[in-house]
Amino acid sequence: MKKLLLLFLVFLFTFSAQAQQDDNTSTTTYYFIRHAEKDRSDATNHNPQLIKKGKRRARKWKRYFKKIQIDAIYSTNYKRTLGTAFPTSKNKKLPVIAYNPNAIDYDDFKKQTKGQSVLIVGHSNTTPRFVNAIINQEKHEDIDDAINSKLFIVTITNGKITDQVIDLK
Repeated sequence: MKKLLLLFLVFLFTFSAQAQQDDNTSTTTYYFIRHAEKDRSDATNHNPQLIKKGKRRARKWKRYFKKIQIDAIYSTNYKRTLGTAFPTSKNKKLPVIAYNPNAIDYDDFKKQTKGQSVLIVGHSNTTPRFVNAIINQEKHEDIDDAINSKLFIVTITNGKITDQVIDLK
């Protein structure tokens, strides 16, 4: 009986330690992009659609992410951001989850998405702000309004955060 109990305890501790190790070694990757080119013909329209060039860029993002594992896609609730996210969303068969950049709890977001690969579509000001919140630094400034091709990649492994910016013109 003692041997059985000892065997059970060894088994329990082994799997408990393995589960804890798996939790500590998970990698979270965030891909942040700004929405593609929008219609600027009406300055009073605060929710414009993408123009043809923007739709092409959205398809280009889809091709970029085609071979990358994406577990979730987040976007602000605007036509231009949703239009940018949609081709990738359709290709990955994932819903686009709307988020409010002015009301998001970044710590909660990190907890909810831990261990996942996540695409986040935002704006020239909200994207770098979101990146800065995730990396816990004020490192990235607003994106120039004429630039729609920057990709911010943030990776968190074992609590170590790395970030990089790629320009995919």
